[in-house]
Amino acid sequence: MKRRSADVAAAVSGVLRALSICAPAIILGPTPAMAQSVQPAALVTDIPARPLAEALATFASQTGLQVVYVSDVVRGRKSRPVPAGMIAAKALGRMLQGTGLRFEYLTPHSVRILAAAAPRERASGATAPDELREVIVTANRREEGQQHVPMTVQVLTGAMLASLNASTFDDLVSDLPGVTARGVGPGQNNIYVRGLATASAAIQGAGFGGSFPNVAVYLDEQSGQLPGRNLDIYAADLERIEVLEGPQGTLFGAGAQAGVVRYITNKPKLDVTEAHANTGYAITAHGAPSSNVDVTVNLPLIADRLAVRGVIYNEHRGGYIDNGPATFTRANTDLGIRYAGGSVPANSVAINNFALVARDINPVTYQGVRAGVLYRFSDDWSALLTQSYQNLEADGVFAVTAADSLGVPQPDLTTQLYNPSYDRDRFENTALTIDGRAGALKLLYAGAYLVRNIEQVQDYTSYARGEYADYYQCLAPLPGNPASAQCFTPSSTWHDRQRNTHLSQELRFSTPADWRIRGVGGVFYEDYRIQDQVDWFYRSATSYFTPLAPPTGYYAVNGATHLPNGDLVRFFTNGAVFVPFPVTSNNPNVRLPSDAFFNDITRDYKQRAAYASLDLDLVPGKLTLTAGTRYFRSDGSELGSSVGSFGCKIVPGQPLPPNPCVNHSLSVTLDPRGVAGRFAGFRSRANLGWQLSEDALLYYTWSQGYRAGGFNRDPNGCLCSSPLAYGNNALATQHGGWQTPAAFAPDNLTNNEFGWKTTWAAGHIQWQGTIYQEDWDHAQIAGTGLIPGGIDINGGDYRVRGMESAAVARIGSGLTVRVSGVWNHSALVRQAVFRWADGVPIDFAALEAATGRTILNPSGEVDSPLAAPPFQGSFRARYEFVLNGYDAFAQLGATHQSHSLTTTDRLKPDLQGGSTAYDLPPFTTFDAALGIGTDGWQVKIYGQNLTDARSQLYANYAQLYKAVTVGRPRTIGLRLNYKFAGR
Repeated sequence: MKRRSADVAAAVSGVLRALSICAPAIILGPTPAMAQSVQPAALVTDIPARPLAEALATFASQTGLQVVYVSDVVRGRKSRPVPAGMIAAKALGRMLQGTGLRFEYLTPHSVRILAAAAPRERASGATAPDELREVIVTANRREEGQQHVPMTVQVLTGAMLASLNASTFDDLVSDLPGVTARGVGPGQNNIYVRGLATASAAIQGAGFGGSFPNVAVYLDEQSGQLPGRNLDIYAADLERIEVLEGPQGTLFGAGAQAGVVRYITNKPKLDVTEAHANTGYAITAHGAPSSNVDVTVNLPLIADRLAVRGVIYNEHRGGYIDNGPATFTRANTDLGIRYAGGSVPANSVAINNFALVARDINPVTYQGVRAGVLYRFSDDWSALLTQSYQNLEADGVFAVTAADSLGVPQPDLTTQLYNPSYDRDRFENTALTIDGRAGALKLLYAGAYLVRNIEQVQDYTSYARGEYADYYQCLAPLPGNPASAQCFTPSSTWHDRQRNTHLSQELRFSTPADWRIRGVGGVFYEDYRIQDQVDWFYRSATSYFTPLAPPTGYYAVNGATHLPNGDLVRFFTNGAVFVPFPVTSNNPNVRLPSDAFFNDITRDYKQRAAYASLDLDLVPGKLTLTAGTRYFRSDGSELGSSVGSFGCKIVPGQPLPPNPCVNHSLSVTLDPRGVAGRFAGFRSRANLGWQLSEDALLYYTWSQGYRAGGFNRDPNGCLCSSPLAYGNNALATQHGGWQTPAAFAPDNLTNNEFGWKTTWAAGHIQWQGTIYQEDWDHAQIAGTGLIPGGIDINGGDYRVRGMESAAVARIGSGLTVRVSGVWNHSALVRQAVFRWADGVPIDFAALEAATGRTILNPSGEVDSPLAAPPFQGSFRARYEFVLNGYDAFAQLGATHQSHSLTTTDRLKPDLQGGSTAYDLPPFTTFDAALGIGTDGWQVKIYGQNLTDARSQLYANYAQLYKAVTVGRPRTIGLRLNYKFAGR
């Protein structure tokens, strides 16, 4: 009797507990007409993708059907968009596609929503329905189905990233046609979209002087741009990565001139306890092994109120580049040997790297943790606090020495380093997002603070062959004593320290997605700062120099820092008076004896913006007009100093330089020059979308993008041997020479595109494409062969005409095929106009005749292309099947990239006089994977770059030898994934 009573009590308790959580069921909508006696009501207007509960409420109000469901069933799920005119049953079925739910009629006028008896979720996290699922994206700052967004949006979901075995940016970029990365290692890339790439400056010092990227990188709501160094976020526990192509200046601001790459993380879930673990091991041809592990945990702490989610990861990738044995000996062909008397002195020092010879010198490690806390105040308001840390450590270099500083080709996958080299890149990000509603409006506040610290050291010994190196490393013979000439060690390095802080705050509102006139708008503020200190340690004749120190003031004539002709007042200028000024360098101390040159500069930008975008349904469910604009104001400045060693050498018979060598020679204090600028204006977009049917969308878009301008460290620096310099030829002297600019202006992009997104074969095939023209005006370019390094200018106007297309097909119940391709034709359509100091335009043909050498306009030749591949394509097929009761798959993929140039600069030569505008050959890579598993686990074996192709991704001459960044050799790996989920 006691046992029976206990059973009854347990049963009653269970029922009451279930009712307290789930009941009463939500019943929406008025009494409908009888479904069997009248035609079911059709939708009057579109129901866009949105939280499922909201979509069902709109559906009920339009159709008159009562919709019954348990609240937990729909929580956290999103609907698929449904067009107007669709009958009730078909509309509801389409709305629920991809949610894991289904519906059934309870009565002719009511339906119930419940879990679908669908194939169980696979270990990758994705189910395998016969019909393709549509991905929800937020490209327009509201949730929409990818197939219904009128722009090109490439998406890699978490499941797709897992299937690609992609965890870093270098992994995933190959599967994004139209996106290229040009750089020298992990976290050291410039990202380009649709071929909008010019010349890339050297990585050292890019923080203080380089152009900002024209593609923005976002971690959720926080942008993280840095010149020359992409924020390489490890792809653990990501919901998806979105790539928005074309100008996004209206909704995303100055950094999104050509597009946006958005890393969107998984958020804490209030209704489920789950854990995921992934681990793997891989071997690389010609290289060392790799391993990885990451663990994700989601824990609800207070039912329906508070949850936490965290992920921790550690991946070590073995190196594959060897440091080969080499000896560095000076040659009579070295450009600066004149400082040693015109030939290499007999007692000059030669060095070797035998102590550093090693295999696989370029390992890289990603370590990090991310934790989020979500608190739901009510059904309408919630707050999410997220903290992220990541440490990227990359040893060695990731560009092989294709040819050394003498132009001698080197063996495959080797380099020649004479000093230890490494890159340490750490960031932390704190983000607070508050999401809620005020009446009908949805409000969002996003505030974030990013801190990124970089320390990089690299061998720079090849600088010893440069034009001025021997001034710092050699002693000229004394009169009558040729044997007194000598050269000290050529061993050199540079050391770069960067600290980037980025505070951003945004308040955004949006109207309900089912309004005929709907909109999104907001205000934005950011405070962005880069502190960059670069020291070049190539001064080896240290006993004959006084050390450097930051300037403690500046020189002026009659209170002015510049002469009437624009020249900077120096210590040797007639009538110059020294004016004390506070030291604003980050490091105020005297530098080491071997430090021959340093830049110690703080670059600051503050941006304020307000934006709005409206959608108007001209014909509900058929024709939509979108118009938006953004007003921005950007205030920039630079503080600090640029200091060199010319004039700091102790030369017999000449006055001794000060010790330390401060306020002397090439010492420049930026502060009194007033290095500041303000850029303001509007950037807008317009779009017309035509929904031909529920499965076909056509659209036309006009949009504008922009990129902030910047400053040059020393606009009156030495043009030296340049034919543009005063005194180097009669024409330049006649017109006063050419002055390098103190600042370079923003460049602007205007985009026109026509696109389509279609679904065929009852949802089994999706095909989309875009035809576009992008006009890039006054493109920012780095210094060329006529202009010294570290100087940026505005070049000419480029035009890109292109087409991209992508298709995915679900064939039968298990085979999915994806194919995509991008073709771009780029050309310079207008050269920049350069003017002499007297204002007369420079005639480069006349200058060429005057100098007797080939002189081209620094912005390039008309019709010359941009530095990006004209064609990229990819193919991927995945077959899923059941094997002895287990879920199995086989996958095959291929990517192809055509030839491309590394830079638009056709003027800069190498030390042997050859062009450094390298032509990278085309390449094709193949990958494959096999896997098997169940709901809770999966094991797979994969292979990448199966043919061991030596893909050349980028080449540069920044370190005075031809360095080629190559793709990772053939890699074979094994991965095991395990997950647990429960309520």
